[in-house]
Amino acid sequence: METVTKTSPIKTVNPFNNKLVKSFEVMSDEQIESKIALADKAFQAWKKTPKTERAQLLHRVAHLMRVRKPQLETLATLEMGKLLKESRAEVELCVAIFDYYAENGEKFLADHPLQTPQGSAFLSYEPIGVLLSIQPWNFPFYQITRSAAPHLMAGNTMLLKHASNVPQCAQIMEDIFIEAGFPAGVYQNLFIPGSKIDVLVADKRIKAVTLTGSEPAGSSIAAAAGKYIKKSALELGGSDAFIVLDDADVEQAAEAAVRGRIWNAGQVCVSPKRVIVEEGIADVFLAKVKAKFAALKVGDPMEEQTDLAPLSSEKAVEDVIKQVQKAVEQGATVITGGHRIERPGAFMEPTILSDIQPGTAAYQEEIFGPVFMFYKVKNEQAAIDLANDSDFGLGGSVFSSNNERAVNVARQIETGMVYNNHVTGIAPELPFGGTKHSGYGREQSPAAIYEFVNAKLIRVTTADSAY
Repeated sequence: METVTKTSPIKTVNPFNNKLVKSFEVMSDEQIESKIALADKAFQAWKKTPKTERAQLLHRVAHLMRVRKPQLETLATLEMGKLLKESRAEVELCVAIFDYYAENGEKFLADHPLQTPQGSAFLSYEPIGVLLSIQPWNFPFYQITRSAAPHLMAGNTMLLKHASNVPQCAQIMEDIFIEAGFPAGVYQNLFIPGSKIDVLVADKRIKAVTLTGSEPAGSSIAAAAGKYIKKSALELGGSDAFIVLDDADVEQAAEAAVRGRIWNAGQVCVSPKRVIVEEGIADVFLAKVKAKFAALKVGDPMEEQTDLAPLSSEKAVEDVIKQVQKAVEQGATVITGGHRIERPGAFMEPTILSDIQPGTAAYQEEIFGPVFMFYKVKNEQAAIDLANDSDFGLGGSVFSSNNERAVNVARQIETGMVYNNHVTGIAPELPFGGTKHSGYGREQSPAAIYEFVNAKLIRVTTADSAY
């Protein structure tokens, strides 16, 4: 979590040139209390609002995001540095997610009948109250959307604590919810430091918490939620394995690996971080990756022709450089890259590390930047064993021209998601989440809407058949 103090302003700093754009004052304890009280009061009415009306408001949010797409995509790129075309795609994904739950939410939340030998029984899916959503900066709109869309549709209200470096993205989303016609208090943004989160989790009016973030942040939230017997859902880090089997289309695999790893300047939980290639094709694959890295255009993320954007901040690039240096100190080899790019902004060279040994930091840690850990393995089983030798279990990829073989390998990978001939992706209808230290719970798909509802059993019997 952020280490912003109570009095430190929350700032937008453009990572392309490291210039301060705008500051926001941290909310006072009185303002926070007012927002919690309003969210709790709003829930009492929102939970009774017909699902059709909730759906109409979600559709309205989607419409407003379409209308404001140029403004939204510019803000995301300005605040965290991603390519403008990536910001545009993110906004379009958010629109699709809001529309998905608007179109399907009532069906997902319908009573679910249960088979029973006497009388009848069904599950009634009922909202639980005020949710605290804690989200990171790397997808400033998508992270909001994938927690807000299903849980608001379910009838909960939400308080958002967004990352401190994307305050304008946080604010404009609250503005859009208000403009869409959501009742006051149903969705609110909190400008607060991370040090305030435990107090919020302890508040009796907040019934559950969802977090996307680092492993330490997730551990802290899980402990706090557990202490107060509240449900939590966590999507934490990942060190996804990208397995290339010896019958794969090497060109396709190399292109996917490079595009996947430079996506968001490497700041994606599910981008391919550990590239595991069978030895028969490893040298050819590596040569293709190096050539593709060399051809990338580094520059202004606002320009459409730019391929590689800056990292989100000076601290981000410094942290990745330190991880690479530590890997080298522990025996790893830098095949290409390894340094920051000598130009203004938080830019780093696309990097390939090899000779990474078990027990070293790079073998287990997530590197949140454009860095591959490259492994050459003898065979398919060695690839599976290496993929599973990780504390993380978020996503993964298997490249093979034989779908049956790829699915067989995918079944043996210990993660929440595995994609065949594609980097781990995102779609409204597909569940997103992990296992092991990558967290628990699912977002998107029908599964997401059930994370924070009370699946209440209602049993119906006649008086003379009761038991």
